[in-house]
Amino acid sequence: MNIKDILENLIITSLLDLQIDPFVVPNINLEHPEEFSHGDFSSNIAMILSKSLSKNPREIAQNIVIEINKKLPDEIQKVEVAGSGFINFYLSDSFFENKTKQILLEKEYFGKNKKLDNQKTIIEYTDPNPFKEFHIGHLMTNAVGESISRIIESNGAEVIRACYQGDVGLHVAKTIWGVKKMIEEDPAIKKGFLGNMFGFGKDDTLWGKAYAYGAANYEENEIAKKEIMEINIKVYSKDDTEVNKIYKVGRKVSLDKFEKIYKVLGTKFNEYFFESQTTDFGKKVVEENLEKGVFEKSEGAVIFRGENYGLHTRVFISSEGLTTYEAKDLGLAKIKYDRCPYDKSIIITANEQSEYFKVLLKALELIYPDLAEKTKHISHGMLRLPSGKMSSRTGKVITGEFLLGEIKNLVLEKMKDREMGEKEKDEVSNMISVGALKYSILKQTTGKDIIFDFDKSLSFEGDSGPYLQYSYARAKSILKKAKEENLKADCNKIKTELTELEKKLYQFPEIVERAGDEYLPHHIATYLIELSSTFNSFYAKGKIVDKDDANSPYKVALTEAFSIILKNGLNLLGISAPEKM
Repeated sequence: MNIKDILENLIITSLLDLQIDPFVVPNINLEHPEEFSHGDFSSNIAMILSKSLSKNPREIAQNIVIEINKKLPDEIQKVEVAGSGFINFYLSDSFFENKTKQILLEKEYFGKNKKLDNQKTIIEYTDPNPFKEFHIGHLMTNAVGESISRIIESNGAEVIRACYQGDVGLHVAKTIWGVKKMIEEDPAIKKGFLGNMFGFGKDDTLWGKAYAYGAANYEENEIAKKEIMEINIKVYSKDDTEVNKIYKVGRKVSLDKFEKIYKVLGTKFNEYFFESQTTDFGKKVVEENLEKGVFEKSEGAVIFRGENYGLHTRVFISSEGLTTYEAKDLGLAKIKYDRCPYDKSIIITANEQSEYFKVLLKALELIYPDLAEKTKHISHGMLRLPSGKMSSRTGKVITGEFLLGEIKNLVLEKMKDREMGEKEKDEVSNMISVGALKYSILKQTTGKDIIFDFDKSLSFEGDSGPYLQYSYARAKSILKKAKEENLKADCNKIKTELTELEKKLYQFPEIVERAGDEYLPHHIATYLIELSSTFNSFYAKGKIVDKDDANSPYKVALTEAFSIILKNGLNLLGISAPEKM
C-alpha cells in the first residue's frame, strides 16, 4: 500500500469514527503543498464536507485530526490544521529513510506498479507512409507514442507497439508517376531509384523528390492527373509489370529507411499493419453495413452521414469504387483485434485528424460496439520550426533526419572541447540530440503545438532534455568519486533536517501512475525538471563525498537514489541517460 492509500484510509476511518459518511465525497483529494513547510500532503476534505454538514470547515478539520492522532502510523510525524480548514500531513524521518532504501533496492523497477496487470494494450503511432518522407510530424507522433507506451507498461499492462502505414493510395501513384517521368527525363537516374541488377546503388532520397514532383503535377496538369489516377488503379490490380517493379522497390526502400530512424529514436514496433491489407476487408465491412443502414449511397459513393450524430459526413467508398482511408481504418480495428486481442486500443495522431476520428469511432460504435468501447484516440499538436509549417506536397518537407542532423551538429559544436574519443562523442551527441528533441515535445501538454527552439532545447541549463541528462551525468560522476574513495551509500542518516530532495524522491511512483491514468507524459517531464533542480541545489549546498562528514554516506545514498529515479524517468520519456557529457 502506498502512502496516499494510507492517508486516504486514515481519513475514511476517522470520518467513520466521527459518524460522518465518507462516501458523500466522490474522491478524497490529497495534494502536495507548494511549500514543503506546509507538509508533504494536504487535504481539503473538511472544506468539501462543510456544506453538507452545515459546520465550520476548520472545526471539522480539527475533529478529523483528533481522530487521526489516535491511530497515527509510523509513516506520519504529525498532522495539523491550517488556514480555513486544510489538513496537512508531515511524513516521518523513518518514512523517508525507508523510501530511500526501497529506491536503492528496487533500482530500475522503482516507480512501476501493477495497476494494469493482465491487461493488453495496443498502441498505434508514428504511421509514416512508404513512398513519402519521414517528416518532423512523424517525430512528434513517435515521441508521444513511445513515451505513452513506456508509461502504460510501467503501470503493468502488456503493450503492443503498432505502426499502420499507407502502402497504397494516391500518394503511391503520384510517386510512381514521378519516378517514371524523372527516368524518362534522365535515364541515368534509373539506377538511383531501382539499383543495378543486384539491387545495389539505390538512393533513398530520390523517392521523396519523385513524390513531390508527382504531387505538384497532379494539382497543375490534367494529363498528369489522369495518368496518376490510372496508375493508382494499377497499384491495386497489380496487373502492370513496370508499376509493380517500381512499387516493390519503393516500398522496401521506404520501410528500410524508416527502420533506421526508429533505431535512432529507440522505438521497436511489435506489429506492422498496411493499408494494402485493410483495403478489401474495409470495403467488405462498409458494403455489409450499407444494407443495414449504417451507410448510404450518394452520387455513386458510399458515405457515412455524420450530421445525424452531430458530426460531419465522410466518404467510405469513392464513386470510382475505391476504398477510402475511412473504410480502411474501420477494417483495421477488427484486423488489429483478430491479430492481437486487446483490452485497450490507443491511436495517436496529430490533432488535425481529431474530427476525422470522431466520425470513424461513431461508425465503429455502430458496427463493432465492443471494439469502439475499447478504442481511444489521443491527438497531439503540431511540431514546427520557426520558419513555419512544412509541406510535403511542394517538396519543402522538413524531414526527421534533417532536423535530427541539425540538432546533432549543434550538439557536437557544444561538445568540441570535451575530452572524449570520437566514437564516444558521436554516441553521446546522438543521445543528447534525441533527448533534446523528445523533451521539447513531451514537456508540453499533449494537445499543444510546438515551435522547436534550438537554443532553449539544447541548453545544458533550465527546462531542457540536456539539462536532465547533465544532471544524471553529474550524479554518476559523484558516485564514481565515492566509489574511488571507498565511501558506500548508507540510508541510515545521522540526525539532520530533512532535505527537499528526500521530499521529492518518493513522489515518483504516483507521478508515473498519474501519467498513465491521463495519458500525459508531461507529468513525468515536469517532475524530472523539479527533481533535478532540487538535486542540483542539494549539490551546491556542500560536498557530498567527504570522509570527514559523518552524514556523507547518507548523501551518497540520496545521490544514488536520485540517479536511479532520473534514469527511470528519462526512460519513460524515451530519452537515454549518458553517464558522461
